[in-house]
Formats: sequence, structure tokens, C-alpha cells
Amino acid sequence: MASENPKSQISNLKSYAIIVAGGSGARMQSAVPKQFLLLCGRPVLMHTIEAFHLSAVKPAIIIVLPAEYHAYWEQLCITHNFKILHQLVTGGQTRFHSVKNGLDMIDDVDDALIAVHDAVRPLTSGQIIEKSYQYTIEYGNAVTAVKSRDSVRLMEGVVSKSLTRDDVYLVQTPQTFQSAQIKKAYQQVYSEKFTDDASVVEETGVKINLIDGSHQNIKITFPEDLAIAEMILKKVHS
Repeated sequence: MASENPKSQISNLKSYAIIVAGGSGARMQSAVPKQFLLLCGRPVLMHTIEAFHLSAVKPAIIIVLPAEYHAYWEQLCITHNFKILHQLVTGGQTRFHSVKNGLDMIDDVDDALIAVHDAVRPLTSGQIIEKSYQYTIEYGNAVTAVKSRDSVRLMEGVVSKSLTRDDVYLVQTPQTFQSAQIKKAYQQVYSEKFTDDASVVEETGVKINLIDGSHQNIKITFPEDLAIAEMILKKVHS
């Protein structure tokens, strides 16, 4: 059971958020990487950073970004008068290596809390962020996920098999871990089967805990996702 006063527990620990912004604009049919596309007049990444900054946790924010976009991002911050403090780190060859670069910027503090989040999930709520850190204090990690709304089938060769929908979860971010847990996991040699942070940590034998996410916490991947995000944001601020 969660503590009745989660904010006080969180505030007594060092908290970090690594926001991974290594995506391209290919599937968005855009020359501009999707984290820089405008959402309600501001780059997507700014909305994502703001979500963590405005949460009760207020973690130290680390942005992992390809080196060739550092200057571009800094100019965007000037253009949009964006002044939320964050540390910029150069991304790696894969998401795994990008997260590892972010982790390397954090001192080895065993009781620190580290969330990893996709830059292109700008609609995550303060409630989800706060719950992920609090759950991690008590259980070691917290991975945000939602139940599938659709029927799901598993392909095995040329044969498909129906899965029980209630047993299928769609994994989101933030994915939050105790520092020692995730830092140890990222000492492993990279494998293509590492699709997210949970899969990296799970490989070390650690049990992964799921917490409720939100179907509004969408990942902006295709043009229609940006339109949906605009609609949700306008509704929230109306």
C-alpha cells in the first residue's frame, strides 16, 4: 500500500528524470525531428520537460539529444523563452546507449530515484509521474502501462493465436527505478532484445512492477498523433 504522505518521502531522496530525445521525423514525414515539432505553439519536448518540472517531485532533468541538435535546441529555448533548468547530454547509437549516457551523468547514489521517459510523450500527467516515483520507493521500480483496448493476436510463423486481452498491457513511460537497480542493469552488454528500460532491468533477474498509465499518454509517432495531442491539450486548457 502506498504511503499516505508520498511527497515527503520523495522529497527526502534525490530524484532524476532522463528524457530521451533521439527520434527522427521519418514516420512523421517531417524533416524536423518529432521532439521539435510544434504542439500548441511550442516544441513537443518543452511540454514533456514542463510535465516533470511542474510535478510535485520536481526531479533534476537530463535531456539526451543527438550532438548535431544541441545548438538547434538551445536556439529553440531562446526563441520560446524556455527557462526550465536541464542538463544536455549527447545521445548514443541506440536508445540503450542514450539512456546509459544519461545515467553516467548521475552520481552513484544507491537511494536515488531515476525515471526514464520518451521525449515524445508530452501528455504524461503529474499524477502518473508522482505515482511512479512513490511506487519505486516502496517496490524498487514502476513501469507505466495500460491494458490493451483492442483484441490481440500473436503470430507464430504463419499461424496467429488469440491472446486474452486482459493479460496484455501496452507499456509506456515514465519507467522509474531505484538508482542501484538501473545502473547495474545498464552495465550489461547491449542486446537487440532490449526494447525499453524494463527489458534491460528484467534481464538482471529483477521483477518489473506495472502501474496504471493513461491512454492519453500517447507517443507522438505519426502525423495523426500530433493532431490528437493538440486536441487533448486544448481540452485540458479550455
